[in-house]
Amino acid sequence: MQIRSADLVTSASDLGGCPDWDRPEFALIGRSNVGKSSLINLLTGRNGLAKVSATPGKTRLMNFFLINQQWSLVDLPGYGFAKVAKEEAHAFNERSGDYIGRRACLRCVLVLIDSRHPPQRIDMDFIEWLSGTGVPFVIVFTKADKQSAGKTRANAAVFREHVAARIGVEPEILVSSAVSREGRGDVMKFIESRLAGNP
Repeated sequence: MQIRSADLVTSASDLGGCPDWDRPEFALIGRSNVGKSSLINLLTGRNGLAKVSATPGKTRLMNFFLINQQWSLVDLPGYGFAKVAKEEAHAFNERSGDYIGRRACLRCVLVLIDSRHPPQRIDMDFIEWLSGTGVPFVIVFTKADKQSAGKTRANAAVFREHVAARIGVEPEILVSSAVSREGRGDVMKFIESRLAGNP
């Protein structure tokens, strides 16, 4: 798929502020500083489209990026914020939960996981909750350039086992790196397939 245009169209604080359209949406979510903005920039080929920050919890709104005037990437507030008040963090999580559970044009959730770490409880809890919503999702391992391919494969195998133990199904896992550009084609093919209506 060729990306001809990619634009930030709006930032919403709740469902009422989301775009009034029927365009398919692919939402990105993960722990703080997992690389959501970097992946959006990688996929679109626009380095400054999504703002990359070293400060965990920087994304506090739902940011809608319109791609080719046809579909959207949605950068959701993450979970596990490090430097915000607990009440505020809860509000972020509730905002993302409302969107995932109630947004009619949401086609799939891309759950971003740092490929360097063993399975974390917060990720497992979120994936279990997400599985219960019935919304399709895929796991995207990020920052693969920071370790060997063998280590990434080993971590992916362990992660897949942990998720399967929680939800009874082995998840699909894609691997990416914003630095080496690894995995861009795989993620784009996945999105293209979902846009074509494939399960």
